[in-house]
Amino acid sequence: MASHRRPKQPTPTYTGVITATAAAAVALSTQSASADPLPDPNKKGVQAQIDRLYEDATQATEKYSGAKEKAGKLEKQVDDLQDSAARRQDGLNELRNQLGSVATAQYRSGGLDPSVQLMLSTDPDSYLDKASDMERLSDRQAETLKQYLSQQRALQQQRARAGEQLKALEDTRKELGSKKKEIQGKLAKAQSLLNSLTAEERAERAAKEERVNRDSDRVDLGNEASASQRGAAAFAAAKSRVGMPYVWGATGPNSFDCSGLTSWAFQQAGVSIPRTSQAQANVGTRINSQSALKPGDLIIMRTDLSHVGFYAGNGQILHSPKPGAQVRYESIARSGMPFMWGVRL
Repeated sequence: MASHRRPKQPTPTYTGVITATAAAAVALSTQSASADPLPDPNKKGVQAQIDRLYEDATQATEKYSGAKEKAGKLEKQVDDLQDSAARRQDGLNELRNQLGSVATAQYRSGGLDPSVQLMLSTDPDSYLDKASDMERLSDRQAETLKQYLSQQRALQQQRARAGEQLKALEDTRKELGSKKKEIQGKLAKAQSLLNSLTAEERAERAAKEERVNRDSDRVDLGNEASASQRGAAAFAAAKSRVGMPYVWGATGPNSFDCSGLTSWAFQQAGVSIPRTSQAQANVGTRINSQSALKPGDLIIMRTDLSHVGFYAGNGQILHSPKPGAQVRYESIARSGMPFMWGVRL
């Protein structure tokens, strides 16, 4: 099979995208090549600790992204409920004006009818239970009162739902802050450990990372076709991002985390998919056998479904793997992350 060689893509200038902590991780840190297995979490070596912290940070990033997506949906729901309540309040005001006009006319003609007084009372619901009293109202007046009461109840219900959603939004924003703090803490600790390495050790890590990047540039993807036009279009978009840096919580176009890359790529193909790897694992058609994957299918990795990328062909994954790395091709078998299943859209 012929080797698939791609020209190395230039890295653009990034401004204002990367947080100070993540920027330090990207600028100063690299991780061992994909040919190496994931480190044993029980090992005490500094480099093993750094690798574990980066893995933990990527897993926390997916939870952060899920909370962020939830917050966005809640914000829209609250806005919609508040807009609807405002419109309903306008309708109530109009109905109240109509009822007030009835009261004014009756007052000028010789005093308020008791039924109209009851209409304008603080507890008009009790009035509707008295069918005999309803005979004192015209059909039009009775209908106006019924509309008023119905709109009033609906408004109260909408305001209650809006209050519930606002509370849920507040809780989600607190979760966002907690996850962000967790990620930044792990990245900062990893950076501190990186700084403790000798110059020789840092050079060794950088050399391993550069070998992975060179392997990505020379990857043999084969000639297999995608299973769908949508998958092919999304995969083409993702391929155009090779060389862009991993940044936690980023969704492009110049930096990505793992699910940020896949959701961005499908968006370019005109397809909306969920933001997180866990949610992306449950869309489309599940492909349980790795041998049945086609280029452009999503690949769900890790037992907690915390990593996702594109199947690129010939046993390769195209993904944004971790802090300090860039969007690239790697062998699935050597990635150190267990394959769970594929997803075809």
